[in-house]
Amino acid sequence: MKLTAYMGIDALFLVVMLSAVLSSSASPTQSAKIARGKYLVEAVAMCGDCHTPISEKGEPLPGKVLKGATLTFKPVAPMPVWADKTPNIAGLPGWTDEQAVKFLMTGIAYNELPGRPPMPRYRLSEADAEAVVAYLRSLAPSDK
Repeated sequence: MKLTAYMGIDALFLVVMLSAVLSSSASPTQSAKIARGKYLVEAVAMCGDCHTPISEKGEPLPGKVLKGATLTFKPVAPMPVWADKTPNIAGLPGWTDEQAVKFLMTGIAYNELPGRPPMPRYRLSEADAEAVVAYLRSLAPSDK
């Protein structure tokens, strides 16, 4: 009888530990995706160079990272579709995840048009596009 009770406790302990491991595994996967997206946004694509306003000294304005900016450069030759301002991409307001992933993979936005120059037409892999979207979504203000 005692052996059965111990086996029941051991089985319960195993179930609790297994469920803890499985529930916590979603978090590291998402945080790894966000970390990859942060790396791609900050160190590879350098999104902040255009999407973050800067001070007179050329330094990013605190609290304004990736919130959209007026571009400080112009094309040498006139370009009618040139974008003088960049949108806020922190939190991806106005975009679904699917639209943003498609844009990062194809360069085509939700309105079926390419991004306006100087926005490059990225061709990210699906995994990298999803990582960038996860990172940008993580920058959205919380509802709390």
